[in-house]
Amino acid sequence: MATLPALPEDPAPRPHRVVVLALDGLLPFELGIPHRIFNRAKSADRTRLYETVTCSVRPPGPVRTDSDFSVLVEHGPEALAAADTVVIPASHELGPVYEEGRLTDELAAALAHIRPGTRLVAICTGGYVLAAAGHLDGRRATTHWSSAEHFQQTFPAIEVDADVLFIDDGDVLTSAGVAAGIDLCLHIVRRDHGTAVANEVARRTVVPPHRDGGQAQYIQRPVPEPQLATTTAARAWALGRLHEPIHLRDMAEQESMSVRTFTRRFREEVGVSPGQWLTRQRIERARHLLESTELSMDQIAHDAGFGTAQSMRQHLQSALGVTPTAYRRTFRDRAVA
Repeated sequence: MATLPALPEDPAPRPHRVVVLALDGLLPFELGIPHRIFNRAKSADRTRLYETVTCSVRPPGPVRTDSDFSVLVEHGPEALAAADTVVIPASHELGPVYEEGRLTDELAAALAHIRPGTRLVAICTGGYVLAAAGHLDGRRATTHWSSAEHFQQTFPAIEVDADVLFIDDGDVLTSAGVAAGIDLCLHIVRRDHGTAVANEVARRTVVPPHRDGGQAQYIQRPVPEPQLATTTAARAWALGRLHEPIHLRDMAEQESMSVRTFTRRFREEVGVSPGQWLTRQRIERARHLLESTELSMDQIAHDAGFGTAQSMRQHLQSALGVTPTAYRRTFRDRAVA
């Protein structure tokens, strides 16, 4: 039976341990996401920031996938006891969890190894496992849009949002389907270690560090309209002028559309309104400057398009839960360490 490496006794910080629970019927793509994202995250001195381990609900051995092969998992459920973060990818064989909203005895016994306070993460329909275990009661959560209605009916105590790519509810995080797991894992890296580290992981993985909008843009409409025009040029135009006041009519003019048509088309393509999108881009710009420069708060607020330091403070406090000063203190120190 394979054993986990012992935790170091040295007082130096150890890598954050992520344990991925592999269930029968798993999707190989989703199983690989946490390993790919977290194992690429490194500090300024190239030290690995995470250690990623895979375990099964049974003793070490093969776990079926939804494809024509199995994966050999070297750790049993005891590995969950050593986790700082547990990730549960989707499975096509959830059985009673999906059909009745209850855990099997085997799965319940495995989850019992998880220590209180461990961060819990679900990718796609992996959220059914967290829900059946009671971890999502009274919380907002998401899953693949095609399962959202069933998810809500099965677990009425959960506030299901089918429009977003992921939801961060502090110690419990859920994502939409498949590739949204990449978005969620990058978000976790960004939350833990800042934008610079997350962006470097995204570059090495050849994915965007942050996708615009939510999964609403991927839902097939009953009567789809021809999409001959897009809002791509307007978004590129706005990104080059974040430090300036940008009005909705100015963005609409870049696409030669009326404000009403542009707003509708923008929401269809991106999943959020132009105003919400602009605010998000300005927050990301401010985060980057706080981490990578010594510019004053007033200068960062100007460069990011917030106008005043007070306005920037309000927006970052609302979006991130911390002030610009606290954010810089945390992530600037890590960036230059």
